Amino acid sequence: MNLEEVAKELARRLVGIFRPAGDGRRPWHGETRKFAEDPYWRDLMLFNEYFHGDTGRGLGASHQTGWTALITRNIGDLAKMGNN
Repeated sequence: MNLEEVAKELARRLVGIFRPAGDGRRPWHGETRKFAEDPYWRDLMLFNEYFHGDTGRGLGASHQTGWTALITRNIGDLAKMGNN
C-alpha cells in the first residue's frame, strides 16, 4: 500500500467503530445494549478517549472532543470518495 491507501484504510477502520451492524450495535458500544436498543440512546455518538484494539469498544472518558472528534472528518471524507 502507498501512503494514501494506508490513510484511507485507517480512516475506514476508524469510521467502522461507529457504523451500526445489522443488529444496530456499533463496536464502540461494547457490551452496553442500551446504546443499540433504547430509542433515546441509539443515535448518541460518544467520542471516547481511546478504543479497544480488537473490539473497538470505547474506553476511557466518553466526552472527548479532541482527536476522536476527527472521526467526523473521516466520515465526511470517505463519503465524498464514495468509500463505505
